Amino acid sequence: MQDDSLFHLLVLSFSNAALVGLGLVPDPDGGGTGKNLDLTGHNIDLLEMLQHKTKGNLTDEEKHLLEGLLYDLRLKYCEARRGAQ
Repeated sequence: MQDDSLFHLLVLSFSNAALVGLGLVPDPDGGGTGKNLDLTGHNIDLLEMLQHKTKGNLTDEEKHLLEGLLYDLRLKYCEARRGAQ
């Protein structure tokens, strides 16, 4: 597998884990959905760290993928936090 494919897989794995934590997709282990905002926040933090550490070393496609996923996840996370109050 090429490095760019592995990068996409890594980013999408963290993103999917965040979506599971938001309860938007079923948990692959149990199949059910439930919210775990701590898990979501942790996965967003991991993606942000990855973005920071790889700055200047990504292809345009990789950069846009990471930026787009982070933007979407942050919005969904903020909405979920507001709804949890």
